[in-house]
Parts: sequence; structure tokens; C-alpha cells
Amino acid sequence: MSEIKALLCCGAGFSSGFLAQKTRKAAKKRKVDVSVEAKSESVVTESLGQFDVLLIGPHYESALNRLTEQCAPFGAKVALIPADIYAALDGDKLLDVILGLVGQES
Repeated sequence: MSEIKALLCCGAGFSSGFLAQKTRKAAKKRKVDVSVEAKSESVVTESLGQFDVLLIGPHYESALNRLTEQCAPFGAKVALIPADIYAALDGDKLLDVILGLVGQES
């Protein structure tokens, strides 16, 4: 599979930015071809079609159905970032989530 493109989103993108950075480090360490960006939830629609996986901060659970519907025509997988992974900023575990969503094992 070619590079997996993941987008993390939260309110302003700050917490997800730290988590994205840690996830990129985990991917590099494991030699997995994954790019991870973080953006504010308010600009996700501008990026439709440019990512394979959209992960949403747990505090944006109310936006899950709307974002899933918006991403469906583009084939992107959408999921909430598990609260424990988000709180710990655990990039290694989030990489496992990303790989699981696209059907790849770590």
C-alpha cells in the first residue's frame, strides 16, 4: 500500500498537533509509510479527498456522524481518537489505530 495519509482534528489543532508529531515519530521508528497532519475541526471540509483516515478528538464526538457522512464519498475512514490515547498523547498507540482502520497490521 502507498503512503497512508491521516488527519487529526480537534478544536484549534494544538493538542492534535502534539499527538500528530508523536505519531509521525512512531511511524518513522517502525518504518511505516504514514503521514500525519493536525488541523482544526473547522477546516476539515477543505481537506476532503486529501486523507485516508480522519481521527477526531474525543471531545468532538458530536461531530462524528457529520464528518463520517462528509468523508464517505472520498473513502476516508473516520473514528474518534480513544480518550486514553488522546490524554496520554500516545503516538505509538494511535499509529496502531490508524493501521487498523486501513486494514494493515503494525
